[in-house]
Amino acid sequence: MKIAITAKGPGRGDQVDPRFGRAAYVLIIESDTMAFEALDNSSNVNAFKGAGIQAASMIHKHGAQVLLTGYCGPKAFQTLEAAGIKVVSDVSGTVTEAIKTFLAGDLKYTTAANAEAHW
Repeated sequence: MKIAITAKGPGRGDQVDPRFGRAAYVLIIESDTMAFEALDNSSNVNAFKGAGIQAASMIHKHGAQVLLTGYCGPKAFQTLEAAGIKVVSDVSGTVTEAIKTFLAGDLKYTTAANAEAHW
């Protein structure tokens, strides 16, 4: 399974970035091998609007089936849901810690956005 996770840096030891659309990086991690690709999200960091929608499109193009993040706004959540990507919100710690916690079944999928638009 491919898991997307927002990160403050390009490595698995970096902290989870709580912002989805405006995260510095999004890591795409293959759960079977823990191999990963770091996607630079700098084009969305200072976007006037639509950052979450653009980030959702980006992770969909990279085949992610799940997103781990801190906060996800309503438009991004709707876009992710339409793409069939499940969302886990309120994630914190390092990328490695968050992935291990998710794979252990200790994080649950969310059913709605947990942030206002333009957060």
